[in-house]
Amino acid sequence: MTPRLLRSLDVPPQRWRNGGGLTRELFAWPEAAAAWQVRVSVADVDADGPFSAYPGVQRWFTVLKGAGVELTVGSKAHRLERGDAPVCFAGDTPTGCRLLDGPTQDLNLMLRQATGGMASATDGQAWTPNAAQCGLFTAVAGRCEAGTQTLEVPAYALLWFDPAPPSLRFTAGQRPAALIGWWLAASPGGAPA
Repeated sequence: MTPRLLRSLDVPPQRWRNGGGLTRELFAWPEAAAAWQVRVSVADVDADGPFSAYPGVQRWFTVLKGAGVELTVGSKAHRLERGDAPVCFAGDTPTGCRLLDGPTQDLNLMLRQATGGMASATDGQAWTPNAAQCGLFTAVAGRCEAGTQTLEVPAYALLWFDPAPPSLRFTAGQRPAALIGWWLAASPGGAPA
């Protein structure tokens, strides 16, 4: 199947469930269902405040742009700056966000009745998704190799594969690129492919 390419700037923003910020939903599966199992979004956080509650959802969060945030998940604080590893937490745990130095833009992976995760991508290194579906969210433009296909991917875009290929490799188009993107994996129904 041909992968889907979605640039974050091409997706119109929507208000958060709690009204505290804006989000761009890049991908949701299944698309027609009100209760998605897999969701990838980019959020604009302009002020301190609580995150929306998502009972039964496992969330991954990382900073794309800006100085960073301090997330307080339950009673535990996580300081996250651009380039830090994603944080995983339960969507029903009360979560507050404090901006470190101005607005941020952040990447979210949410899974409901699904397994998977988010990991930082390394320039030129192969990645094996071990999932039914997978994606790459880029911080810089570059090329993604998926089997015999080579795909050009712009910066701040999501490339989503369903089904997931056996392995992927992303090579940044600019050097040096300390932060190039994130791998996303999801197996709806809770079991890997």
